[in-house]
Amino acid sequence: MLNRLIAVAPMLDWTDRHCRYFLRLLTRHTLLYTEMLTTAAALRGDREYLLAHDPAEHPLALQLGGSDPTELAQCARIATDWGYDEINLNVGCPSDRVQSGRFGACLMAEPDRVAECVAAMRTVTKLPVTVKTRIGIDERDSYEDLADFIRQVAAGGCTVFIVHARKAWLHGLSPKENREIPPLRYEIVHQLKRDFPQLTIILNGGLVNLNQVAEQLSQVDGVMIGRAAYENPYLLAEVDSRFFGSSTPPPSRHQVVRSFLPYIAARLQEGIPLHCMTRHILGLFQGIPGARAWRRTLSVRACQRDAGIAVVEEALACVAEPDRTLTLLQ
Repeated sequence: MLNRLIAVAPMLDWTDRHCRYFLRLLTRHTLLYTEMLTTAAALRGDREYLLAHDPAEHPLALQLGGSDPTELAQCARIATDWGYDEINLNVGCPSDRVQSGRFGACLMAEPDRVAECVAAMRTVTKLPVTVKTRIGIDERDSYEDLADFIRQVAAGGCTVFIVHARKAWLHGLSPKENREIPPLRYEIVHQLKRDFPQLTIILNGGLVNLNQVAEQLSQVDGVMIGRAAYENPYLLAEVDSRFFGSSTPPPSRHQVVRSFLPYIAARLQEGIPLHCMTRHILGLFQGIPGARAWRRTLSVRACQRDAGIAVVEEALACVAEPDRTLTLLQ
């Protein structure tokens, strides 16, 4: 059974396989999610490119975007064959492109269809099938609407809901604005947990530090961290010891980079450009002297033709490594 206490959100264009491998160097126990993959891409695209992942990335969930029960069932079989640990249905993305494909947040208006999709996937896989959703859309934003959605989808066999504590406006706001303008309403997610104690309720939205995470875990079963985990990834370094009881000291930022170098070297041998990997580590030294030079070196040099490991080593030299012996003695 997966431990969903802490998860990193699926983020389009960000949580690709290189990002996930890097994040795994910071935390062994946090549940990671792929970027959203549409059913059309999974069924007709390059599966090696879209679905391949390193064994080190586990535990790992595949997020799907779709609304056709038959296609989603086919994708559930594929996800199982490719060794994922969970299948998550996106019922939260509000972008126009997603709506035009009749999936994402617009499906909150069709709880019966979402329930049918969940049921179809559960008939073909033993993997957990979960749903990521909002607290409402447009004028369908009452607690009664949300509770009815949860109730109907749970009847289809879903027992785990990741709830972004903001409503979504399907028209008039961009995806970025939908992440910032609608107010966070954590109390709505807390109420869901009280009213549906038999379900696993995960809270998502606006969490930027581990103290906030700890506070929310007193009200819900788990939390999902989004952009904060990408923009300031080192906050994940203390997750294992603080929330999972690990006795292993967190790695230093320099240790994380050195552990990432063999992976980078292997991918370079496969022809993957350096910047495809280093773009995910720009925020590692946030708030540390030398962080600006680290970011500048990687941003400029990693995009150059034939850029290699030496660029990362040059960037790392811009940031002084703390004397861990002195730190222990203080």
